[in-house]
Amino acid sequence: MYIGVALVIGGQAWLFHSWHIAIYMVGMLLTAHLFVVFYEEPTLRKQFGEEYDRYRASVPRWIPKVRL
Repeated sequence: MYIGVALVIGGQAWLFHSWHIAIYMVGMLLTAHLFVVFYEEPTLRKQFGEEYDRYRASVPRWIPKVRL
């Protein structure tokens, strides 16, 4: 979801040729990253324990692996 929102904001920055919107996108991505690292992941680790650790080891955080 975070990447999708960032792509929409990036599209708006491109469409309107706006550095202000692009800077907003960077700030949004930084905020989302910090939220995920410092809140979401620790909360999920507490809730699901070892099962979440295995999931995290097999799934990248932001950019999915492309299998051809």
